[in-house]
Amino acid sequence: MKYISTRGNSPALNFEQVLLAGLAPDGGLYVPEVYPSFTKEEISNMANLNYAELAAKIMSKFTQGCLDENELLEITTKVYKNFAHKAVAPLKQLDSNLWVMQLFQGPTLAFKDYALQVVGQLFDTVLKKTNKHITIVGATSGDTGSAAIHGCKGCKNLDIFILHPHNRVSDVQRHQMTTVLDKNVHNIALEGTFDDCQSLVKDLFNNKNFREKHSLSAINSINWARIMAQVVYYFYAALNLGAPHKKVSFAVPTGNFGNVFAGFVAKKMGLPIDQLVIGSNSNDILPRFLNSGIMEQKKVVPSISPSMDIQISSNFERFLFETLDRDSNKINELMKTFKAECKFQVSKEEISKISYEIKGLALNDSETKQTISEIYKNTSEIFDPHSAIGFKAGQHYAKKDIPMIILATAHPSKFPIPVKEATGVYPELPNYLSDLLSKKEEFTVLENNISKVIDFIETEQSK
Repeated sequence: MKYISTRGNSPALNFEQVLLAGLAPDGGLYVPEVYPSFTKEEISNMANLNYAELAAKIMSKFTQGCLDENELLEITTKVYKNFAHKAVAPLKQLDSNLWVMQLFQGPTLAFKDYALQVVGQLFDTVLKKTNKHITIVGATSGDTGSAAIHGCKGCKNLDIFILHPHNRVSDVQRHQMTTVLDKNVHNIALEGTFDDCQSLVKDLFNNKNFREKHSLSAINSINWARIMAQVVYYFYAALNLGAPHKKVSFAVPTGNFGNVFAGFVAKKMGLPIDQLVIGSNSNDILPRFLNSGIMEQKKVVPSISPSMDIQISSNFERFLFETLDRDSNKINELMKTFKAECKFQVSKEEISKISYEIKGLALNDSETKQTISEIYKNTSEIFDPHSAIGFKAGQHYAKKDIPMIILATAHPSKFPIPVKEATGVYPELPNYLSDLLSKKEEFTVLENNISKVIDFIETEQSK
């Protein structure tokens, strides 16, 4: 299995190289040279596998030549046995054709755990084999950082630096990052938005000397291994509802586009997905693009769904690459224009192809709270703001004869204030995290300046 860059100017790499590299040297994102696929019979035969077994089988298609299914099964068994629910990713029926998949059963109560706990183990396995040391640098809008830190804490062969937007994540999200005090964990609160954090991380990777000196690697969803591991729960949900003999649809709360792109990959692998629907908040750059063909960056508006407070969805580049016939010249042109002008436009024919694959809906904060309230009144289920947006998008596009599966991406206790305002109920943290907000924190506030961040990383690594 080889991987190529969406921008076409980097050499093809194997899985281990892509895992350690993260972003391609030409600024693009890695995708498989050829997508693996399963036959209908092969998918049918997966129905009796538990989550860890299914994960190993699916991911082994992407790690060929580097890690085999048995090696992956050792990792997935170790990771998923610690999740809160025996099913790992339980499904619950809300209406005749509406289902919710509860992707908050991991250690940090967010869907990022399903991939990042695995990716942390993959790094550890590969680095032990090669006796290398790497520096992981990542940006987070709230959930990626904590899941990445928990997946990588204590690993002797890596240091991890996570940038989050200062005062723009929830208290629970911040504490889940900043109370992990392992020596290889470093938290940076950047004075700016998530997009500033993400842009700075990309600039670090594009600084060739710094990148090579510190062996930089990425753990957010620009790293292909994240996408690969997220493909699994699409198969798991679909199999539980009758696939491959029945079609299913998915509604996905969307910020950086990695989660829903994993669903797109699952479809390319043979899973019978009818619709992929995204839900956004007031930072609605993707729904606007799907309606107009114009991708236009506007100012980020803080919201009660902070993980969606994004105007640059990195993984959308992968999706554009696939839907625009893998034309790397076109991708280079669009990305160059977007960086220079904060805007680009595609043709009517191109947006038609793109919107055929993805539908979108956006809610403001008031509409989000109203949706949380309606869900609670009608089903007694308490949704966090992100998942509620996914619910509304799924409900809007649902078809009577095809199950719509809403991905619940975070536990409501991570966003207790808007949930209480909407339902009157204060969602408590699970018992094993009940002391989280009283734990000691360690983080460093830095201005949005690449030189300051470089100095901090080099100072910390010299200790």
